[in-house]
Amino acid sequence: MTWDDEPVRALTFPAFPPGKRYGKKFADTWWGNAWIEAMERTALDPEQLKKGRRYAFAGQVGAITVSPGRITAPVHDGDPDEPYRTEVHLAELSGSRWDRFLDEVAGRAGHIAALLERDMPVELADTADDVGARLLPGYGDLEPECDCPGWDSPCKHAAALAYQVSWLLDGDPFVLLLLRGRAEDELTEELHRRNARHGAEAEEGGTGTPAAEAWAAPVLPLPEEPGPVLAAPLDLAPLLADVEIEAPVDNAALVALAVGAAERARSLLSDVDGTAAR
Repeated sequence: MTWDDEPVRALTFPAFPPGKRYGKKFADTWWGNAWIEAMERTALDPEQLKKGRRYAFAGQVGAITVSPGRITAPVHDGDPDEPYRTEVHLAELSGSRWDRFLDEVAGRAGHIAALLERDMPVELADTADDVGARLLPGYGDLEPECDCPGWDSPCKHAAALAYQVSWLLDGDPFVLLLLRGRAEDELTEELHRRNARHGAEAEEGGTGTPAAEAWAAPVLPLPEEPGPVLAAPLDLAPLLADVEIEAPVDNAALVALAVGAAERARSLLSDVDGTAAR
């Protein structure tokens, strides 16, 4: 199956309730705020942005539907029964750009892990930029559309929708990838396929150990009697007491984890012959 054969996907998110602020600024994440910046930089009237923020906080945006290239939602001025149809458009990435981006990401386990954890490191966005597959919108990339009588771009309704979309992006960067043309399940399947291919190529090129060979390798025998270090629990706390780790890592928690890991290793090694740990 080629990219062109894959179905168009869409996700609909329930309306945000009124009266709740979702971000420290407006969005919580750097990519959510980058989305807002792209919209605000092209605004013709700052007053429309101000009203849009007020509408977003007041819950005057209905359910938001995200599909490749387009976001839609009903937005009202105070009467939910008389909403305006509001849209924000962002161009989809071409198949060749997706191919270049996915080839790069598939070879970087950290990028894949970050996406699955609903994170989007700056390095991942930079990788996309480097291969010409920009994920976040730049200046003029967002195209608002609304059937209200206003002529501003964006109008207050489109601004309200764009502001709330930043909250969706905060929670899940796959929303942005869907807007750019690819759904989460399609992307994860494709990344898995390309990652497996990279692994096979590495084995053929002699740059890694084939899995079958690794599993078939003989297991080195353990000593019959544990040495003095294994014979008693390890006390690593004094060794780590003066180790300072920059925030947000908790030093006490790090010590506890290290001690726990050492105890677990001691127990596994001393029990390998079926006897109780000493």
